[in-house]
Amino acid sequence: MELQGQHIIGNSTSTAGNQTFRAFDPAAGQQLDPVFHEATTDEINRACELAARAFEPYRQRTGEERAAFLDRIAEEILAQGDELIERARAETGLGADRLNGERGRTVNQLRLFAAEIREGSWVEATIDRAAPDRKPLPKPDLRRMLIPLGPVAVFGASNFPFAYSVAGGDTASALAAGCPVVVKAHPAHPGTSEMVARAIIKAAQETGMPEGVFSMVHGAGTEVGQALARHPAIKAVGFTGSLRGGRALFDAAAARPEPIPVYAEMGSVNPVFVLPGALRERGESFAEGLKQSVTLGAGQFCTCPGLVFGLKESGMPELVTKLNDLFAGAQPTTMLHPGILQNYEAGVGQFSQVAGVAARRADAEPDAAKTQSKATVFSTDAATFISNPRLSEEVFGPSTLVVSCGTREQLEEIARQMQGSLTATVHATAEDLREFKTLISILETKAGRLIINGYPTGVEVCPAMTHGGPYPATTDSRTTSVGTYAIKRFVRPVSYQNFPQEALPVELRDENAKGIWRLVDNVLTKEGW
Repeated sequence: MELQGQHIIGNSTSTAGNQTFRAFDPAAGQQLDPVFHEATTDEINRACELAARAFEPYRQRTGEERAAFLDRIAEEILAQGDELIERARAETGLGADRLNGERGRTVNQLRLFAAEIREGSWVEATIDRAAPDRKPLPKPDLRRMLIPLGPVAVFGASNFPFAYSVAGGDTASALAAGCPVVVKAHPAHPGTSEMVARAIIKAAQETGMPEGVFSMVHGAGTEVGQALARHPAIKAVGFTGSLRGGRALFDAAAARPEPIPVYAEMGSVNPVFVLPGALRERGESFAEGLKQSVTLGAGQFCTCPGLVFGLKESGMPELVTKLNDLFAGAQPTTMLHPGILQNYEAGVGQFSQVAGVAARRADAEPDAAKTQSKATVFSTDAATFISNPRLSEEVFGPSTLVVSCGTREQLEEIARQMQGSLTATVHATAEDLREFKTLISILETKAGRLIINGYPTGVEVCPAMTHGGPYPATTDSRTTSVGTYAIKRFVRPVSYQNFPQEALPVELRDENAKGIWRLVDNVLTKEGW
């Protein structure tokens, strides 16, 4: 496929802007063709207005029709074969195995949402039948279900060129809900984004979807994203990225004459607590697993474990020694782009300057021309950690901070003071879990996913997954960006009172022609009448 550097606006393409940028190959240290254009105000308006016009006909499509569209997107992405993987490799520095796995996850996400909307129970149909003879007042007939919000703006993430990008979870869940999507492609992989966008448009045309159900615009700065968040046609935003970027979109959307929800996944330190019994029993294997989790993908995962806590008396000095040895031997790894590497080194520098913090960096020197980073493990005590709030913030990249605490009470108090995270991990024996049950209770209020005797990197795409958490991990801890529950972000409930059968949505009619699960007079059933 020959890349054009174009915006895809409905069934048309456009390159009206004068400002341009190029993709960058971080492993080779060179720019890539072609030139990509910044979206103009007119191009953004056209994309959003097309989405607004597409909303009504698209939301009226059946679950089967929308499911066929999602399945066809998956097929078109796979049909691009190795050419898509090679472009993504050039733009990100990620290996072919990682990218093939991520593409598989992306395709599976699309198919998972297709199956969800084919079955249909996700609309949460609820029926309270009339009781006209009720005293002192008759009870009306009330029926409720979820309906789509409207056009959604989706922002691609730098660290997942497929799974959190143009056809990633936000796009898949919004399209499944019945919402047209306008994507703001990430400037770190614009060519990959263009290829996937063309797959979506082809699928839309071949399944007869209305023009405007999908568009994609480019922008290297913040202006395009801000314009999307403020556009009156956009009714919700899905974002994965930095705290600064997500908060800026949240604030812009809240300041609109009509505020809209922004579902932003942002910074997360993903604390790990290694309890005494576990540390004594398997301290060495824990250290090896932690090092692998921290350095996986150059630490460029939103679930990278950035903080580790344990009790000094249970073997923390020995753990620090083991981790120092392991991190010293870590090999340099290419990061996604120079900006991420620069921010990582700045964060490492700030931590290294804190009195009472020791740093051990990898021995092997990185190649600056290949955008390579050095893994780093920091260590300190609880008093230093508590007195330096900066140490509780995320350093995005292959690093972690190990904190030795004096008492269980101190460990629990640190957990209480922590900000929200996507995950919290506990390594424990059965006895540890009984003794530290208060810690588990605290962590339930701090994270969207709790993990026992594992590592947070790796997010299973399934209905039970919560990939979210309290602020600043996300802007709304009640939701998830992974798994079928993500569809609930882009819908709202509507009640229908005393409607005749023929005027009701099919999901709420007496006969239950779709055979979905419904709550009828407080009884969950598939039966009709």
